[in-house]
Amino acid sequence: MTQASVMSMPEFAYSDLLPVGADPTEYRLLTAEGVSTVEVDGHTLLKVEPEAIQLLTREAMRDISHYLRTEHLEQLALILEDPEASPNDVFVATELLRNANIAAAGVLPMCQDTGTAIVMGKKGDQVVIEWKHLYGELRTGGSSPVRPLLLLKKIDQAEAKKLRD
Repeated sequence: MTQASVMSMPEFAYSDLLPVGADPTEYRLLTAEGVSTVEVDGHTLLKVEPEAIQLLTREAMRDISHYLRTEHLEQLALILEDPEASPNDVFVATELLRNANIAAAGVLPMCQDTGTAIVMGKKGDQVVIEWKHLYGELRTGGSSPVRPLLLLKKIDQAEAKKLRD
């Protein structure tokens, strides 16, 4: 590169991919059942029963399959009022809002041409759960009536070797 081309390049500005900040999301309590605390060696740990995880998974799959967040709906509605929006912008926003209206009835999910929804949870080191349920019985809470999820099974090294052979 010449010195002139280096000088004309914009300066790099770092920004977090997923910045941490205030969370304006409105949450709802599903249940307080199946969640408790236990004392272990002087530490208070959160204990979550498999049924609570199943309920959370089932509700999360239903919500992401049938509902858009209020903020997303508001952004789509703003496109309809934007004088600078192209006819295509208005068409796409209108169709997305129609699709959201149909999906909100809870029978047909949002358009699935962009992929299958996945629910992912992270467990901290001060949370106690029964791991066997995450690989077996959890599927009863996470399957979709329209597009079944492919759930992964934890395979130990011996089973994995058998599959490779």
